[in-house]
Amino acid sequence: MFPIVPANSAAVGGNQEGIFGFGHDGSPNTAMTNLVSNIGVVSSDITGVGTARQHLGATQYGEDKGIFCFGYLNPSGADQSQKNLVSNTGVVATDTSTVATARRELGACGFGDDKGIFTFGCNTPPGTQLTTCNIVSNGGVVASDTSGIGSARRRTCATQYGGDKGIVCFGQIGSLPAGMTAISNLVSNVGVMQTDTAAVAGVTARYEPMACGYGGDKSIFFGGASPTTGISNLISNTGIVAADTAAVATANEGGGACEYGGNKGIFALGNTSNKNLVSSTGVIASDTSTVATQRSSPAACSFN
Repeated sequence: MFPIVPANSAAVGGNQEGIFGFGHDGSPNTAMTNLVSNIGVVSSDITGVGTARQHLGATQYGEDKGIFCFGYLNPSGADQSQKNLVSNTGVVATDTSTVATARRELGACGFGDDKGIFTFGCNTPPGTQLTTCNIVSNGGVVASDTSGIGSARRRTCATQYGGDKGIVCFGQIGSLPAGMTAISNLVSNVGVMQTDTAAVAGVTARYEPMACGYGGDKSIFFGGASPTTGISNLISNTGIVAADTAAVATANEGGGACEYGGNKGIFALGNTSNKNLVSSTGVIASDTSTVATQRSSPAACSFN
């Protein structure tokens, strides 16, 4: 996810624009990006820079910039740890190495107004699920690994809430289908990961949902598998996960989400090239087509 979001958040710094990047269409990986305007318009494809990859994470940092990091190469299966910074005008920089352990299928979100965190995921051998966390400074530096707190898992998703805190939820905690989970972990405004919070009654366990913030201090999870669904769950400004809301949009999984316009959100890509806008009150709109190339497992974050 983060929203890394989530990829993979509540609008840290009131960000006006967003960016979707990387992913795969079929089997080839791509580094292409698509900008999101302050009124929720998704741009046509922009030729990517950096290593083409999928299942990476993204979050904002420094109040008005973003970062893509991690992921893996298909078909080689090689996990990655490099980062690509996003300027406050949406320009993606070339690869920069980090000291973090290479991994994929992780969550990412902002916290504390100007920092971010990458958390959980897996690496080789395939299926080795992790609790690893990496803090992103307000200068875009990815810190070395911290052993996380909570249940190791992959295919999770994260977003901000309460303006300066984060939440990681859902994912795969073991072999499927029994391994799907709806546990959550809160992230404090200084980047401390909390222990597991048990799944709330009425919340469907799943993996690869999308998440973003809305309304300045709340957030929302949408979609996921398995099976692919269109249900959503609101997150209050105190980090409480609400029970499922019935689908109002096409079922989707493995897309991206970010904020735009300061207090609204957008879900896009995944199983479709459509977008679904989220109002400042957390209402998901029906499908709207975009000019973006359909692809799965991108990441997204806000900037500016």
